[in-house]
Amino acid sequence: MVNVLLVEDTRMSRDCISGYIKSSEHYRLAATISGAGMAEITCMRTPVDLILMDYRTENNEDGIEAAAVIKRHMPKIKIIIVTSMTSSDLISRARAARADSFWYKEAGDAELLTVMDRTMNGESVYPDATLVVPIGNTTSASITPMQLEVLRLVVKGYSNPAIAEELYISVNDVKWHLREIYQKTGYSDRVSLVGDVISKHFLVPGL
Repeated sequence: MVNVLLVEDTRMSRDCISGYIKSSEHYRLAATISGAGMAEITCMRTPVDLILMDYRTENNEDGIEAAAVIKRHMPKIKIIIVTSMTSSDLISRARAARADSFWYKEAGDAELLTVMDRTMNGESVYPDATLVVPIGNTTSASITPMQLEVLRLVVKGYSNPAIAEELYISVNDVKWHLREIYQKTGYSDRVSLVGDVISKHFLVPGL
């Protein structure tokens, strides 16, 4: 039985993936946490063979950075980076952190199990290209990494001042990024933009 640590701060994704793991005959959900910063400590306290690590977790903690630390200290633990974000640098960053595999949430649970099986069998499973999702008049490929971070927090319901505080930028910077996103997508308000993003399962709000 493979002991799995799930690092995921979004309830919808957490419940879905947890349920799927629990229904498997080969995997056991050893622990579930919402912050990447606690992943290494959890591995010290609980037997873990495989980590499903969300890229961006609670308190804006970076799952790829956490994966790099774990791989330095516990190289035998397999790590799959899990994300719905499509920044072009994520795949290269995950490889540099020595994450074993990389999976987009949009691919579906059945494919996740396949990636888990292949990873535990010693393969390194990565997508051939960054996932591209249509958003309004454009695609996710046209949205910069910082704009993607702003959009992620907009989807979670953050106000402009809250986004500025979370990302350590000014409120004017937030407004500028939002104007750029509106111009690219063709949307003129938060409700329409967020509705499209959620309907495409590109980003899921924290629940």
